Amino acid sequence: MIDQRVALSLLFLALAAGTRTANAAALDDAAERYRAYAIEGIGSALSGARDLRERAAAKDLAGARKAWLSGRAGWERSEVFTAGFVPELDALIDAWPNADSGFHAIEAKLFGAGQTDVAADADALVDHLDELHSKLRDMPLSPQGLLDGTVRLAYEVGESKADGGESRISGTSLDDMRNNVSGIEFAYRTIFAGSLKEVDAALADSVTQRIEQLKTIVAVGDLPHVDVRALRRVSEELVVALQAASVKLGLRRSTLEAQSR
Repeated sequence: MIDQRVALSLLFLALAAGTRTANAAALDDAAERYRAYAIEGIGSALSGARDLRERAAAKDLAGARKAWLSGRAGWERSEVFTAGFVPELDALIDAWPNADSGFHAIEAKLFGAGQTDVAADADALVDHLDELHSKLRDMPLSPQGLLDGTVRLAYEVGESKADGGESRISGTSLDDMRNNVSGIEFAYRTIFAGSLKEVDAALADSVTQRIEQLKTIVAVGDLPHVDVRALRRVSEELVVALQAASVKLGLRRSTLEAQSR
């Protein structure tokens, strides 16, 4: 639950500058600029999945694990939009905790059991990522949906990944958080930062400051050295700041519930 004192203090920032809101057309144009980043991220995930399939077929466990890690990084950078815009594919690619398919089903075999018999799962992962990669070229990318996804991912970094997250078997939860924060930063700077600066510079600076704090917190050597209390606090503060920003940007207040776009 987000601390009420955090919510109140950041709400004050949102109200202090009055009721000016951002230009909708500018936000639409900025959301379109995000497309290339999304295509690159999913393309990287797809490339890793294809390499994983080849390495696993050759019984190359070390190579398959390396390819899994490469594909995973591209996916984690893209999670700003996946759950809200393509929930069905998101569930097939990154199901958790019931990992019957996708990255985590493969992770359990490669990193947990030390097995490379993942042909069916790898084929499905490649197919689903390929479908998503194709959809991205024409998929409408709304500012509302992208801000909602940024808010959800900011919350997830602090709440569900601070204690080990999804990728416990492979031991890559810290990298997951770093890639998530990278995706959050890119989405905010590319789509929302300029418009928010125009209508509420103090709130814009507040969002930027908290993203920088998250980057510092996850820049440690390993997961046990993450300051979990600070991570959760800053994550919650970023969520509240972004929710306040949604009003300033002329959008609906973002929630933590994924909505199909």
